[in-house]
Amino acid sequence: MKAAVLTDHCTLSVEERERPTPSDDEVLVQVKACGVCMTDYHMYHGTFPVSYPLIPGHESAGEIVAVGDAVSDVTVGDRVAINPSIPCNQCGQCINGKENLCENFTSIGGAADRIIDGAFAEYVSVPAGYIEPIGELAFEKAAFAEPLACCLHAIDQVGLNSGDTVVIIGAGPIGLLLVQSFRTNGAGTIIVSEPVDERRYLARDVGADFVVDPGETDLTETIDVLVERVDIAVEAVGLPETIETAQSLPSAGGTTLIFGVPPQDTTVEINPFDIYYDELELVGTFSLTPNSFVRAVTLLQRERIDPAALITDEYALEGLQDAFDQMEDKAGLKKVIYPSDSD
Repeated sequence: MKAAVLTDHCTLSVEERERPTPSDDEVLVQVKACGVCMTDYHMYHGTFPVSYPLIPGHESAGEIVAVGDAVSDVTVGDRVAINPSIPCNQCGQCINGKENLCENFTSIGGAADRIIDGAFAEYVSVPAGYIEPIGELAFEKAAFAEPLACCLHAIDQVGLNSGDTVVIIGAGPIGLLLVQSFRTNGAGTIIVSEPVDERRYLARDVGADFVVDPGETDLTETIDVLVERVDIAVEAVGLPETIETAQSLPSAGGTTLIFGVPPQDTTVEINPFDIYYDELELVGTFSLTPNSFVRAVTLLQRERIDPAALITDEYALEGLQDAFDQMEDKAGLKKVIYPSDSD
């Protein structure tokens, strides 16, 4: 089979690899679509350390072409989304329902202490318990199940109440999925801050009530005019300055959620008196849970969330390098790879 392999930082090649053979409790999936994530980009650049060589890719969907001897609840031909986050289900975190914080976490092509080859390949083996049937849902939409599940887990972290006012900083693919996710889960008013015109317009199209260009107007002053209070502020960029901006926005009793991935050595300033006196919360969110993945697939199947407008670039496997180059230039939004369409 063909696979896109990271052999070093900033070094990518499409190679012939042996087609995986599923073990007794696995299925073999022919990958029909795989989204390109910032995690893949960081692996490529070496800013997220991995052991080379590695096949990245963790936002995927495809068709089952073989099943292990112990697998009985799915069959060849089933169309599925792949949950790449594999907890051990035995450690204290897993037992307490926090599988995303598993002490022995494994990821299929994504971020974890243990990373196995992922879905930028024509075929990938997956534990049978980590696939979800998608019915007739288009593969490119089903590939959004993983990032959408991360968004749903994030909302679980902040305890959203129906009617809450939410401010989202950043309208990249995740920010735009968060807009739809908060709307679907009952947010009353959603405000998006984004300097790029096209992304700001799209945020309005997918459900934001108000959009703000932070380069043109002061975000805090604009919010004060638009709404009486901010219940939840979400940082979906990963920069110290935007984290500090988000932390400054919630009203008394409100919450700041850090979703964007900052550099590991980044520090920010906070005012502990404000946190104490106004009972503010600062919350992080990492990855997804099996429960949030199942919910994500349901929302995609029922078209409660439609990610189609986020896809701006589509490539065969050989185009992954072009996708990374575009991400370097901050061009477009979501890039989708179709490994089974390789030359």
